[in-house]
Amino acid sequence: MTNHITSAELTTLISDTLDDIKALDVAILPVAELTSITDYMIICSGTSSRHLRAIANHVQEAAKKAGFTSKLEGDGDSEWVLLDLGDVIVHIMLPKARAFYDLEGLWQDDTD
Repeated sequence: MTNHITSAELTTLISDTLDDIKALDVAILPVAELTSITDYMIICSGTSSRHLRAIANHVQEAAKKAGFTSKLEGDGDSEWVLLDLGDVIVHIMLPKARAFYDLEGLWQDDTD
């Protein structure tokens, strides 16, 4: 199946989906100018490992309906689940892991 939405539109779809499943502290980072691996990174938090998995499954299902395939990394008792949709990568983390790895700080564009 071929999809016809842009990475920005996919980002909006994912953001709306994260809101639906009650993901916490959603941050959308446009990183196309910083890396060639993806256009956007979305970082959010969940309340437990079970919530992380539910968030990931919900996003995967929404992306699949829009014609996107995804690859999931991390499961079970993970503190960090990564969902790779190509032009958009979603990091779903427990707050403690999110603070420790500080992806927002790592990928922040300091050219402003």
